[in-house]
Amino acid sequence: MQRTIIEWDGRTLPEELEKLPPGRYALEPLVDLSAEEEEGIVEGLADLDTGNGVPLADLVRELRQVSHSR
Repeated sequence: MQRTIIEWDGRTLPEELEKLPPGRYALEPLVDLSAEEEEGIVEGLADLDTGNGVPLADLVRELRQVSHSR
């Protein structure tokens, strides 16, 4: 299902909600990112796509070591 973004004034039912099929939905506020934050996320995803990432197991091991040293 495609993600639907709505603008709500707090009073009237947005047209986008009327178009959605019946079902259960979870709503959460959309956080606006700065251009720098968005660029950093895009760069990070590009790094992961090219294989330049840290394996999850290594990250978990490192986090555990840090938490145990405190």
